[in-house]
Amino acid sequence: MPESLVSLRGLRKTFGEKTVLKQIDLEIAPQRGTVLVGPSSSGKSVLIKCLLGLLEPDGGDVQVEGRSLDDLSRAERERLDDRIGVVFQQNALFDSLPVWENVAFRLLNRGEVSRQEAREVAREKLGLFGLSSQVGERYPAELSGGMQKRVALARAFAMNPDILILDAPTDGLDPIMTRHTNSLIRRIVQEHQVTVFSIMTEMSSALEFYDDLAMLYDGRIIWNGSTEAARQASESHLRQLLEGRSEGPIGMAVHA
Repeated sequence: MPESLVSLRGLRKTFGEKTVLKQIDLEIAPQRGTVLVGPSSSGKSVLIKCLLGLLEPDGGDVQVEGRSLDDLSRAERERLDDRIGVVFQQNALFDSLPVWENVAFRLLNRGEVSRQEAREVAREKLGLFGLSSQVGERYPAELSGGMQKRVALARAFAMNPDILILDAPTDGLDPIMTRHTNSLIRRIVQEHQVTVFSIMTEMSSALEFYDDLAMLYDGRIIWNGSTEAARQASESHLRQLLEGRSEGPIGMAVHA
């Protein structure tokens, strides 16, 4: 088993005159849950989009199982994509498709199962997140924000991926569903040897449900280690974030 499944090496990303990612070095271990934390607007979602190939970095490299994404053929990239389940921060559901087709979109697009088989998979995955088969017949616009988040999670699980990339997977969920979702993600890591890389904004959940933690601040990873070590870490930025204090080295971001 490799020490790292995904490696980010010297990753840089700039938008105009603003450099969001300055020099990102991060190793994501296989079959573990790694959580990325950081203050608002620190570039966490940009990092995930670079990892997924949705944004092209201005420098550095993304490697999966020791191979650079740039070196993969189109067929190899498609096979890799099939192994990855993703939840985007804004859910990215297709408004024109009913919920069940959103969940089963990749299954249907591959054409390897019938529509009825895909519908059954969608119902099963929706059920994991407390959504009935009736919800599957509705459209995203008919659902609350929290329900849309659960649909996005069900879609991420539809292909039984071995890598899950989650951008704020529990934002907008009530406390009960938040705990249920985090527990489900944790169970999948343990029982199915899935690798999870997730952005979290709720620090107690990050410490409880994940194995490893990395903190992004000012365009760099300033702390990286196990969540057990994070509980005792003295790094001032991390301590402020974990304790939710307004006083400390992290100030409020001011945007022009």
